Amino acid sequence: MDTEAQPTERDRSSRPSDTEEISDTGGPEDRSRFAWGARIAEWVPGGRITLTLLVCLLFPLLLSTFVLKPFQIPSGSMESGLRIGDRVLVNKLAYRFGAEPRRGDVVVFDGTGYFGEGDYVKRVVGVGGDHVVCCDKEGRIEVNGRSVDESTFLYPGDSPSGVSFDVEVPAGTLFVLGDHRSESSDSRDHLGSPGGGMIPLDHVVGRADWILWPADHFTRLHRPDAYARVPAAEGAHG
Repeated sequence: MDTEAQPTERDRSSRPSDTEEISDTGGPEDRSRFAWGARIAEWVPGGRITLTLLVCLLFPLLLSTFVLKPFQIPSGSMESGLRIGDRVLVNKLAYRFGAEPRRGDVVVFDGTGYFGEGDYVKRVVGVGGDHVVCCDKEGRIEVNGRSVDESTFLYPGDSPSGVSFDVEVPAGTLFVLGDHRSESSDSRDHLGSPGGGMIPLDHVVGRADWILWPADHFTRLHRPDAYARVPAAEGAHG
């Protein structure tokens, strides 16, 4: 008797076909992108390897140009929070799309024509419309009539200012000071210079958000609460 099991029609139909094909699930848009990428790779000498290297080189450049920029602290004017040689990451989008610097922010700006050649890093003490005075009876800076306690970030042993001043900050500009007041050349030192020591908003590169290096100093920079109770300037909103 033949004991070999004979496959039924159901058995044969349930087996996968050797000629089964995987359907193309990509739409016309996906195929078009692939085709363009292939064409560019053929046009570039070296093909896909060269194209990949170009993308890797261009991406950091575009990031630095439009979004984030590393900046090395050149002096001790922002000690003890920012030390000489620290590398900070500057957020270049912080003041785009309608946003503006706020009191307490640490900003990097182009001081050409106002402070001197090159970029500077300082803390914003007054914004457009503010009345900034030094000093009150306790030696503190006043902004719009409110005394500001800067002890949380002011360099130990420094006073808020060794010189007196009484300024109105023009619209569209900033009044900036270094945290290490006795070692900082800032708005106080340029009150008689072109621009009156004020920095135009369009000269601001961005806000310093992180200390990246050295590793033991890695931290995020936060806006202090010292200016939270300062009232808005007369005629200003917010």
